[in-house]
Amino acid sequence: MLILLPPSEGKTAPASGAPVDLSSLSHPALEDHRRRVGDALVRVSGQRNASEVLGVGPSLSPEIERNRTLWDNPAARAATVYSGVLYDAAGMATWDAPTLERARAHVRIVSALWGAVSPADPIPAYRLSMGTSLGRIGPLAALWRRHLPRELDAVADGRLVIDCRSASYVAAFRPAASPWVSVGVQRELAGKRAVVSHMAKHTRGLLTAHLLRDDALPETAQDLADAAAGMIGDALVDVALTPRAKGPDELTLVIAG
Repeated sequence: MLILLPPSEGKTAPASGAPVDLSSLSHPALEDHRRRVGDALVRVSGQRNASEVLGVGPSLSPEIERNRTLWDNPAARAATVYSGVLYDAAGMATWDAPTLERARAHVRIVSALWGAVSPADPIPAYRLSMGTSLGRIGPLAALWRRHLPRELDAVADGRLVIDCRSASYVAAFRPAASPWVSVGVQRELAGKRAVVSHMAKHTRGLLTAHLLRDDALPETAQDLADAAAGMIGDALVDVALTPRAKGPDELTLVIAG
């Protein structure tokens, strides 16, 4: 299996450590593209209109300032740098060495800056979203769409792709040669179900941790639904699998209201 995650907007900046070594990250073939995007981010973050280009408000000016020293800032495992709702729910910052090794093989975080990294890859904190158009590079989703398929299709190698990303990150990579399942979340309240956002991230994080703890690797969409059903009675009240003629099948995790 290959689990695809979005990065979190919230990040915890490492207090110490060596700067990022691009050649040591997963998918070293992406190194030149990472360097190009990072250099552009450093330049843009020094401009007067940086907040406008990066789509952030005044309260996030310290994060823009931190971008300016991207290549000098300390790096740490992506599992500890990404610190949003999904990552907290997965307990990623406290994963032990065996779980991190399993994640290195089966999890990729699709990133506007790095293209794709594993939770074990050391990166610095940064502020950049996939919806950004960055200087002469242009829209980042279009850039990565040209380079990620070769890398991520190779990692998937025809095996099941479990997609927990948001739409802007799906735009950067769509599996072409593997069975593909998109994970959605609904809340059930008074017999009615509705899509949720914040709790969707939380529930996808729980599913990620659940799959990495499970000894069996799901090979089909039904295998995934069966594995997710192991969370019923704990985090979920129901699991529904909807096959699609085009695009990914959809696995819906239903939580109680």
